[in-house]
Amino acid sequence: MVAADALHPAPTQAARFAEAIVGFDAGRYGTEPLAKARICLLDFLSAAFESVDLEWSEQARAAMPAGSGGHVVGDDMLRSPEDAAFVNAVLGHGLVREDMHAGSISHHGVVIWPVLLALAETGSFSGERLLAAAVVGYETGCRIGRALFDGALARLFRPTGLVGPLGAAAAGAYLLGFDERKTATALALAANCAGGLNQWPHSGASDMYFHPGFAARNVVTALQLASAGAFGSPDIFEGEAGLFAAFARKPAPPVTLFPNGEADILNVYNKPVGACNFAQTACQAASRLVRELTADSAPIERIVIRVSDAARRYPGCDFTGPFERGLQAKMSIQYGVAATLAQRRLGEANYKRLDDAETLRLVTACSLEVDADFTSAFPKAQGAEVEITLTDGRRLTTSLRDVVPATEADIRNRYREAAGAVLGADRAEEIEAAIDGLDRLPDAGLVPKLCAAARTSARA
Repeated sequence: MVAADALHPAPTQAARFAEAIVGFDAGRYGTEPLAKARICLLDFLSAAFESVDLEWSEQARAAMPAGSGGHVVGDDMLRSPEDAAFVNAVLGHGLVREDMHAGSISHHGVVIWPVLLALAETGSFSGERLLAAAVVGYETGCRIGRALFDGALARLFRPTGLVGPLGAAAAGAYLLGFDERKTATALALAANCAGGLNQWPHSGASDMYFHPGFAARNVVTALQLASAGAFGSPDIFEGEAGLFAAFARKPAPPVTLFPNGEADILNVYNKPVGACNFAQTACQAASRLVRELTADSAPIERIVIRVSDAARRYPGCDFTGPFERGLQAKMSIQYGVAATLAQRRLGEANYKRLDDAETLRLVTACSLEVDADFTSAFPKAQGAEVEITLTDGRRLTTSLRDVVPATEADIRNRYREAAGAVLGADRAEEIEAAIDGLDRLPDAGLVPKLCAAARTSARA
């Protein structure tokens, strides 16, 4: 006699994800998740515009040939949708100021938004559907990332490279209106695109900037294959050679999307400054100490920085030089704190002068310690403490229980400055208005078109 469970096997994890994705109703979760998605899109664009002239952005544009159907932020040359997604992802990641989800140690927006913007140009999709698709994408990537990653795995593999494709595939499948079968296939193929090693922080190499580009480009292709009828591994998550077995070396735990009616996009924060997530809070604590220093203050003799174990162990974060490349400085907690104290401010300019004598002197004065309370609080909170001792014996300490995210006002101001510098204030205002009214916009494909530079050459 055949067992009942053989006749009716339990649905696979991919099938359960697909059911939740296809059945997602944004109206059940109120306006807050959609509002968060809107501000994340604006912040993604702020970083993309500010990155247009950086060397890795130029390399990404040069590597992706002219095509049709896809616009690139701040560029006048059309590309294929998948190539446009690649370039836009690199642009959005170029400052290291992307949005962050601590629980999955991932930057989901730099994969999700390039995919959605590319797909938005392939058909007629409302802005409201695009926002809902983003919420689904963040949810999928965040929940899987929470289950997959711990500090040990993150020392080897780039979380964004592994789970970013999954969130973006979910977002794209929802936007395109896939049924459950196609959605499950898109997830399976995206899981096969999971990749990204964490060796780059040790040398400050550019690999990191291209991780979301590879992910976004491959996800667009995965969605095209799913649409064409491809069949993906049904048990790609829990199978004996599936995602969890391959990377985490553990059985796949049950993962539920939107548990208890909660949207994980609301746990995403927007970085205040372009540096590693794990350096943010310590730099903010140092910035508060600056307020207590005056021109008459004695020189700083010693700096003690206390962080979580996850922060200390993440590749590149516990690094005191030599600083040959800007990315090494942006990853280093010691450099970020030292530069903030030396320059008396927290900002992008701190990472421009890697040979600043006072910054380098203070780096050598730093010691990085693990704090048990910060460790136990992570990832719900990312605390840090900075204690400085002056040569006159005076001791100053500031402790923050959690990172202070960029405010909506901060995000809008930096977007306006960056977009205005590339396209002019009028176009920047038009883009911002389109995003603010995205839930009423009949064609979301307008947004990437507005973000592209006016075509003035025969290259278009």
